[in-house]
Amino acid sequence: MTMTIPSNAKNVLLTGNPSCGKTTVILRLVELTAGLRLSGFYTEELRERGQRVGFEAIGLSSGLRCVLAHTRSRSRIKVGRYGVEPERLVPLVHAELEKVDEDMDAFVIDEIGKMELHCEPFVEAVRRLLDSKFLVVATVALKGGGLISEVKQQTDAHLIQVTAENRNALPEDLADWLRK
Repeated sequence: MTMTIPSNAKNVLLTGNPSCGKTTVILRLVELTAGLRLSGFYTEELRERGQRVGFEAIGLSSGLRCVLAHTRSRSRIKVGRYGVEPERLVPLVHAELEKVDEDMDAFVIDEIGKMELHCEPFVEAVRRLLDSKFLVVATVALKGGGLISEVKQQTDAHLIQVTAENRNALPEDLADWLRK
């Protein structure tokens, strides 16, 4: 199932229910575009004894890692059962999303979600990137206000709902779009 991304799209946003495969699409896209200069990050679940206990963000070009949220965090900022420590995301934002390198091919952001919105440098960097000349592929929460709803209103954004039917073809379609 090949998807056509409109020619006026500069930002592609992947959304869908939790665990629908958004991050898997991003990871496969990064593999398929190994020759391109990408910056940004992806998120990984942290698991203990088979249970999800938190989330870690990993930089694509820097390799920096940060634990953004954890069930054992003492942070007063809570999203569900996770304590969110937005200040931990700041070094990754500086290293990955604030690059103004003209040689960059695209930015990949996984994800624009409720946890990340507590980090003001992240919010500012995402707004700048979406309005820049650079191509952006990002995952965005299905529901939410603030930046979550704002990015979906961008006139140059193409929103794709990730489903069981399209998630296997999406990485190749997105890679083709980035290479053009």
